Amino acid sequence: MDKTFEPASSEARLYAGWEASGAFAAHPENPAKPYTIMIPPPNVTGSLHVGHALTMTLQDILVRFRRMQGRDVLWQPGTDHAGIATQMVVERLLDKEGVSRKELGRETFLSRVWRWKAESGGNITRQLRRLGASPDWARERFTMDDGLSVAVREVFVRLFEDGLIYQDKRLVNWDTQLQTAISDLEVESRDTKGNMWYIRYPVEGGEAITVATTRPETMLADTAVAVHPENETFKHLIGRHVVLPLTERKIPIVADEYADPEKGTGAVKITPAHDFNDFEVGKRHGLAMPSMLDKQGRVTLAELGEVPEFVRSLEGLERFAARKLVVAELEARGQLVEVKPHPHMVPYGDRSGTVIEPFLTTQWYCNAHVLAQPAIEAVEEGRVQFVPKQWENTFFAWMRDIQPWCISRQLWWGHRIPAWYDEAGKVYVARTEEEAQAQAGAGVRLTQDEDVLDTWFSSALWPFSTLGWPERTPELAKYYPTDTLVTGFDIIFFWVARMMMMGLHFMGDVPFRTIYIHGLVRDEKGQKMSKSKGNVLDPLTLIDKFGADALRYSVAAAAGQGRDVKLGEKIVETNRGFITKIWNAARFLEMNGVKPNPDFKPWDAKLPLCRWVLARANEAVEAATAGLEAYRPNDYATACYRFAWGDVCDWFIELAKPGFASEDAREIRDTAAYVLGVLLRLMHPLIPYVTEELWDHFGYGAPCSLISAAWPETVRVNGADAAAAELNWLVGLISEIRTVRSEMNVPPSQKSPVFLQDAAPETLERAQGWFEAISRLARASEIGALNGPVPRNAAQAVLGEATIILPLEGLIDLEAEKKRLAAALAKAEGELKKVRAKLANAEFVARAPEAILDEHRDREESFTNEVARLGAALARLA
Repeated sequence: MDKTFEPASSEARLYAGWEASGAFAAHPENPAKPYTIMIPPPNVTGSLHVGHALTMTLQDILVRFRRMQGRDVLWQPGTDHAGIATQMVVERLLDKEGVSRKELGRETFLSRVWRWKAESGGNITRQLRRLGASPDWARERFTMDDGLSVAVREVFVRLFEDGLIYQDKRLVNWDTQLQTAISDLEVESRDTKGNMWYIRYPVEGGEAITVATTRPETMLADTAVAVHPENETFKHLIGRHVVLPLTERKIPIVADEYADPEKGTGAVKITPAHDFNDFEVGKRHGLAMPSMLDKQGRVTLAELGEVPEFVRSLEGLERFAARKLVVAELEARGQLVEVKPHPHMVPYGDRSGTVIEPFLTTQWYCNAHVLAQPAIEAVEEGRVQFVPKQWENTFFAWMRDIQPWCISRQLWWGHRIPAWYDEAGKVYVARTEEEAQAQAGAGVRLTQDEDVLDTWFSSALWPFSTLGWPERTPELAKYYPTDTLVTGFDIIFFWVARMMMMGLHFMGDVPFRTIYIHGLVRDEKGQKMSKSKGNVLDPLTLIDKFGADALRYSVAAAAGQGRDVKLGEKIVETNRGFITKIWNAARFLEMNGVKPNPDFKPWDAKLPLCRWVLARANEAVEAATAGLEAYRPNDYATACYRFAWGDVCDWFIELAKPGFASEDAREIRDTAAYVLGVLLRLMHPLIPYVTEELWDHFGYGAPCSLISAAWPETVRVNGADAAAAELNWLVGLISEIRTVRSEMNVPPSQKSPVFLQDAAPETLERAQGWFEAISRLARASEIGALNGPVPRNAAQAVLGEATIILPLEGLIDLEAEKKRLAAALAKAEGELKKVRAKLANAEFVARAPEAILDEHRDREESFTNEVARLGAALARLA
């Protein structure tokens, strides 16, 4: 074996070997029980980020585990066409050529997008291979494949025929730069230092009402002022009218509970066409809904009727320029009462970076309320389980208050809406243009809807469209419903819920049985990663530096249920040490003649050491399997770590070293080979590259065959209890002695005697039998019963019925050690007191970010352990 494992030279070769062997492939004809995961399709424009590294690692661990259990695994890969993102990428390229998409025309532009997709759209899937992801690449799909496009049109037509898709004029999030409606997920709310303008609205017949607004320009389209029906200050004005400043239009004062008497002035201007809350107030009171901004975010007077000269002068002005003029005019007329600084959240388009406008426009909608009811029932009845379970509450909160889903987008790239219009504006929804023409009649001139569907519409069909629906394919029959969905909490509503709605409506069954929700990846301090903070990690750089296994282990080991994942370069670098430890242990075993013996029977092992490590292997298999079955990747990673580093490397190999040159060598070698084989299979889903490399090198199977090897099972171990009692005692003894020596700063070069007080005869016999190991690993010069009183200046520790006595006279300066330990204890107690005081401060707990609270809780735990450790060390010297 090479001295070190070199990921760079192994990963590409091993991955190619797995792929060539057909190990990733699903087999619909195979009678084995299926296990299916649908990849959350990354954007075709995307590149691998740490979020992908987490979710794809967790999925890959599950599919490799189920494969090894003999399941027929389908991990369905693919990418999303990502309407806005992809259109923007190609438009930027066209900008560099000095041409716009509108100059090219729709067909030519779309051909350019397809060309870009063919040349550059596969980056993300190539990068997933670097991570070691093992989906069935031969089945890779794209949300605008021909087959998936057929499914999209079929769904649209059927929902339209069922009355669940319709056109309506409602408010949407409007991106004035991209000139399209966008989803809530594409809106980024930013903390902004703005102003609150207080404007006096004169009441007809005397008096005035002051309203407060952060958007004074929208007053041009006000159609009412609302006050709370129980507001004593304004109650007498309900039903009267105000004269809208600048426009001189009369608008009513209405009673509505939306007007909070405790907020602002207690009176609210109502602009139904430019605010989501106002839109609902407008519907309740039958108010007019004129718009004062166009699609570019410029002032339009088309819907405002006759207006005074000043308002006419605003026509065509950009919205924020108009705001300045409106404020100046109000001030000049004495109708601006005051202006106060007002920090508030402002919606921005996450791609365009422009302020989003609520915009009243006709769009296509899906009746999500009707579709949501079966999805809600499926979770209530337990046919779909959320892991962790508390995410059910988030799901229910969204679904029970679900609004109509705006499914149209004013883009060119995407699934074009299968609707055609005649010259009178009548709509014909059909699967094809020919079908629409047949509906309209021969000779009727039809024009197809210019809009495309929201990207989430096609990805909502992913669990069944990728399997060939609407055809009844063998894949659909075998792999739907899928088993597990692995995703982040941020798309529970946008993707998870919509897949459930569509799956239940069109397939009559849930799309997945378990929804495993993982946390976010944060930096080492628990802070959210962002470019502005400079703490964003590139997973490809981490793979280049430390190998894919180290990154995979790092994210899995930190992925506790309900917790975010802390990740930093130092963490990955440290965990590379685990990979190195496994490699070094295997190399040592090879140097000592260890190789697989297919004739070895674990139940025939005679040596206590061998029986003990075989029993520990059983425990590791049980713990690892339980962790994976319960979607606790951190528990699985911990079980692997404890067994590999602790049981095998630290104890079995160390205790076995003399045995390789003894008459027991054959049993020790065979046991070591067997245990290494268990270890490699157990850890393969977690760290596939180094385990496959060792599996192949030792000849456990054909090259690149570990991926298809059987998941380890527990075996019978004769005399396991007796072996455990003996070896656990030995491990405990050596560990206690090492702890005492470490705490007391005893130099490793100096050996010391060890005495056992009140030890049973069998304990003394054990100590003698294992003296070579105790001497070598615990630096003991001798071991035996304590005869006479406890020596002066000795440290003590209890193990079973015996007390371990470690004389320290002449080894260290005991008084100095006592002072050092006492000072360290006092410091730790002081730090613990400070952190507990912080956590007991209700105001701090209420205001501190969760990452800071987590950091303080970690510090509390750390200082508590340190106080206990130092207190115990001092007690030993008492």
